[in-house]
Amino acid sequence: MKWQFEDRLTQGKFVIRVGDPTLKGEGLVNGKREMINTIVYNMGDEQRATIDKISYTMPGRSVLPLVANQHFQFAAPENLVAWQFNRDFYCIADHDAEVGCVGFLFYGIQHPMFIPLSPKEQESLSIIEMQCMEDMEVKDKMQGEMLRTLLKRLIINVTRIAKQQSECYQRLPEDRMDVIRRFNLLLEVNFRSQHEVQFYAQTMNKSPKTLTNLFGLCNYPPPSRLIHRRLILEAKRYLYFTDKSAKEVAEDLGFSSTAHFSRFFKAGTGMNFSEFKILS
Repeated sequence: MKWQFEDRLTQGKFVIRVGDPTLKGEGLVNGKREMINTIVYNMGDEQRATIDKISYTMPGRSVLPLVANQHFQFAAPENLVAWQFNRDFYCIADHDAEVGCVGFLFYGIQHPMFIPLSPKEQESLSIIEMQCMEDMEVKDKMQGEMLRTLLKRLIINVTRIAKQQSECYQRLPEDRMDVIRRFNLLLEVNFRSQHEVQFYAQTMNKSPKTLTNLFGLCNYPPPSRLIHRRLILEAKRYLYFTDKSAKEVAEDLGFSSTAHFSRFFKAGTGMNFSEFKILS
């Protein structure tokens, strides 16, 4: 089933899907412009989740945050509840101070982030689900604000659960982890134009060495590798889901020349662009 709220004045959209067989994500590189973020709750047993053509096992009774540029589908959508919203309804980046999740929950280093739920946490999400469906039926001037409040509650709830399961968040002070979270968000916003650690460090008033040391404390890859990994991921999306040439992808990802991009891509994947395109 599907419930949908849409504000014609702001173009805000909020959708709840329960056991909807049409649930999937088609990303953005194929020309679609609507920024739809998704939070998926698997109420049943483990099942296969395919994200950007890579197959994962989604545990039973777990939550998965997904962002607009991801392609995804599930083997058993009838066991899923999904909350979907565009940035006009609730922009997670603009409201980062409220929810404290961007760069951790949606753009974090761990990908995909499957978040197991205890029975009590499952009950909490089920309550939010029921409240959302109830407010979908109330057509008045407060409907949008009520649904936004419930969505915010969902995001904060899931963020708290995920942080409690993170060894680094339990071991390191919140302000240190916030630096990593802010880096992740900056990377997502700027990776197409900024390929050097120096930019991100300066933006956060840190030195590149400080960033690298902090990431090392969490046993995370260094920032330079994360930048490269993000570029390779996006290049693969173009290969999988568009017909763009190496020259066009190089331009979209901010490389100075096709030759530079081709060398970078081969170093990151072990294949040149044309070989990878044939295999994809």
